[in-house]
Amino acid sequence: MSKATEKAYSLIRENILNGNYAPGMHLKEGELVTLCGVSRTPVRDALRQLAIDRYVVTRRNQGVFVSKWSVDDIKDIFELRSILESLVAERAATNITAQQLETLRTIHSTIQEMLDDSSAPNIELFLTENKQFHQTLMDAAQSRTLAETLGQIVQPPLIAQTARQYTKQELQQSNDHHRDIVLALESEDSAWAGSVMKTHIIAAQRTFMKSYMATRQSEAAE
Repeated sequence: MSKATEKAYSLIRENILNGNYAPGMHLKEGELVTLCGVSRTPVRDALRQLAIDRYVVTRRNQGVFVSKWSVDDIKDIFELRSILESLVAERAATNITAQQLETLRTIHSTIQEMLDDSSAPNIELFLTENKQFHQTLMDAAQSRTLAETLGQIVQPPLIAQTARQYTKQELQQSNDHHRDIVLALESEDSAWAGSVMKTHIIAAQRTFMKSYMATRQSEAAE
């Protein structure tokens, strides 16, 4: 992406994640141009990338809208993730290379160093490292079918919004899960790796749903 497109992408994404652009909201190109301070072409390019990343959906002859999910959609997404990512961890336990294990250890350490800092957690760093952690596991699983299936299910906006709701304690719990997954992989214990991964995803679901339901109740009260 060009710098102008990156700027537009980041600003629109940030407004979606912080709730300024609510689920289902119609995003008007002219208003986005004013917000981002760039021309229409970078805004259009940013919206195309945001659609690929599932932050928005494009409806023919209607425009671009912020992605939205029902409670049942969210439950299904997390339940399917818990099943499939557990299977990924199990497969990784028997196929992972020494280099991939070292990558996972480094990711865990990077997140831990951030959490040990007395300042507020760096959520963007967590999201970047967490994505790499799960991608490394997927690579180690050596399954194109699992990769393609999870690619259809995983919703980056849900992951990002979940992480933004984490307390520092919950971020620590998530990284503790990463540590235990690494230990299971080092032991080549597929059952252990799968079990920890399932716990990891269920904990993320609990955090997201707590915030999601609180938001819905607040909106209903207005």
